[in-house]
Amino acid sequence: MVIRRKYKRKQAIVVKKIPKIKNEIPGAVNYTGKKDFNVTKIEIIDYSKNHYKRIDSEHIDDAFAFENSEHITWINVNGLNNTAEIERLGEYYNLHPLIQEDIVSTHQRPKMDEYDNYLFIVFKMLHYTDEGVLVNEHISMVIGKNYVTTFQEADGDVFDNIRDRLENAKGRIRNKGADYLMFALLDAVVDNYFSVIETLSSKIEIIEDQLFEGKHQDGIIQDIQFLKKEILRIRKAIIPLREVINRLEKTDIDLIEALTQNYIRDLYDHIIQVSESVDLYREMIWGLMDMYMTTISNKMNEVMKVLTIMASIFIPLTFMAGIYGMNFEYMPELKFKYGYFCLWGAMIMVFAGLIWCFKRKNWF
Repeated sequence: MVIRRKYKRKQAIVVKKIPKIKNEIPGAVNYTGKKDFNVTKIEIIDYSKNHYKRIDSEHIDDAFAFENSEHITWINVNGLNNTAEIERLGEYYNLHPLIQEDIVSTHQRPKMDEYDNYLFIVFKMLHYTDEGVLVNEHISMVIGKNYVTTFQEADGDVFDNIRDRLENAKGRIRNKGADYLMFALLDAVVDNYFSVIETLSSKIEIIEDQLFEGKHQDGIIQDIQFLKKEILRIRKAIIPLREVINRLEKTDIDLIEALTQNYIRDLYDHIIQVSESVDLYREMIWGLMDMYMTTISNKMNEVMKVLTIMASIFIPLTFMAGIYGMNFEYMPELKFKYGYFCLWGAMIMVFAGLIWCFKRKNWF
């Protein structure tokens, strides 16, 4: 006799394949992003109060000519996947190997490092596409005495206003040093955070209105879950940058003038305002799930209320019909000529009486 044992089959949890973390050599320049550029694009803006020159190139060597420039030089590098070009630029300007590693490491959180002759800052640039997709781009910045070098993953940024101010000598940026250019770039990124927060707020309001009006679709639970992931990505970019700007405000280094510190202090106020908004919307998004469950529960309660009222009405009618549906031979009303009509009348009176009673109690 063969005994067969039955085992309960457990449902497997499918997870995405997580790439193994390699123990790389410290300072190894390995790009960790997903954006590929065939060539590294170099944008060079050399300026002063009475001087402006812009060069767009695909050769890293063109940036070397501005090493000893008498003006302020902004070198913007697009395309981090070409690590050989990044290493060449880093070696020429004597950047620390760990800085070169952080430039191409897109998973690096926002931070600031101080060195003898320059500052190194990492931050994230956030913006929404026309399709409403959040883009989180890794940006690094090196600030020296008379130059600022920025590194981006790909084309497209929030610095067009700064380029226009430099080209047309708007504001005070052409009269200031590299430290003010650093502030202007950070200020542009933080100001764009407000636009991201406004877009996120609009998404939350749309879902809230759908929940209140009861017009939400079946996929709204996925929309709420997507918003949760989105706000976490935004928070991971903004909260560490608040620490960076706070440290930048309090740092005592010759590269940053006292007047620029006032602007950095104002920038810190802006990032505080953004971070507080992020925490507020984070709580609102977590509350959307509770609101959704409450809405579903209310709908279920309405259904149960209707069913309960219908059952309450038909229970006495069923009782009366059951009494006179019994097959006993000696029932007084069986021989009554108008017994059928009297029973119907009594049932209608009971039905109408219960309806009146329920309406009086505002049960429906």
